[in-house]
Amino acid sequence: MLEHGGRLRAAALNFAIPLRDWLDLSTGIAPYGWPLPDIPASAWTRLPELDDGLEVAARDYYGVANLLPVAGSQAAIQALPRLRRNARVGIVSPAYAEHAAAWQREGHRLLELSEGGINRALERLDVLLLINPNNPTGRRFAPEQLLSWHARLVERGGWLVVDEAFIDCTPEHSLAAHSALPGLIVLRSFGKFFGLAGIRLGFVLAQPGLLDQLAELLGPWAVSGPSRVVATALLQDQLGQQAQRERLRADGLRLAVLLSAYGLAPTGGCALFQWIVNRRASLIHEFLACNGILTRLFDSPDSLRFGLPAGEQGWLRLEQALQVFAKEFA
Repeated sequence: MLEHGGRLRAAALNFAIPLRDWLDLSTGIAPYGWPLPDIPASAWTRLPELDDGLEVAARDYYGVANLLPVAGSQAAIQALPRLRRNARVGIVSPAYAEHAAAWQREGHRLLELSEGGINRALERLDVLLLINPNNPTGRRFAPEQLLSWHARLVERGGWLVVDEAFIDCTPEHSLAAHSALPGLIVLRSFGKFFGLAGIRLGFVLAQPGLLDQLAELLGPWAVSGPSRVVATALLQDQLGQQAQRERLRADGLRLAVLLSAYGLAPTGGCALFQWIVNRRASLIHEFLACNGILTRLFDSPDSLRFGLPAGEQGWLRLEQALQVFAKEFA
């Protein structure tokens, strides 16, 4: 199993700090949401059915004609490599490690690419995979550039796979509206923007034929009944979505300003997280963890990703820890 953020129980054991005393900034998941709908008993007692409104609500939210709900975008990440054979796959790096692991697991040939190396490598690829905005760097790709790369790939029957897990705060940058194009596959995460990672829900936006293949591979009832009820209600709540967007944008900026004030100006980021390349990343991570604040540490390059605190107490606690670090390790 690859290492991920959010492993709070392991941190509690490692640093001998009770679980309840941690401030978890190790993920890029919204730390707040809004009131959830009541879940009828039938959602628990009956198998999920496809005419309950989820697909309609999701198509409206994403602005598409065709999509497939899956048990978190992770399910699609693991399944998509099984729909091709012996592919040459370029992955823009650094990136969420599960993508590379999934394609390697199925025997495909992988090439890690920098953004600047994409144009040179494109003619040798069957699949180009990237995250927009990228995780962990927060780097954004212009839709026009992505569509240009897609056009070159599809000429040879290739795919462009775009993981848009963190794009909900900037939907104008999404390729969702183009997902009916052959060879374009867009992955969307529900839990990150809506603050409900535990619901395990995502969506694949693509042509109907590919979605049918993926649905057959994943099997029936991929998404639980209670998850479908909750997601349908939130996907229809446009006022709640706008409020969430505004709050996340404001807090993303606030986090960038706070880190900069203590000599940790972000190298990149988005509304849901900030990323810092720093030669002392391991020391900063260790210091904060000893104070019950969990961040996500990366070693290639040496860097940290900070998620958002949930409330004012968390913001104050983070600032106080940064103050102490800046004073003691200046």
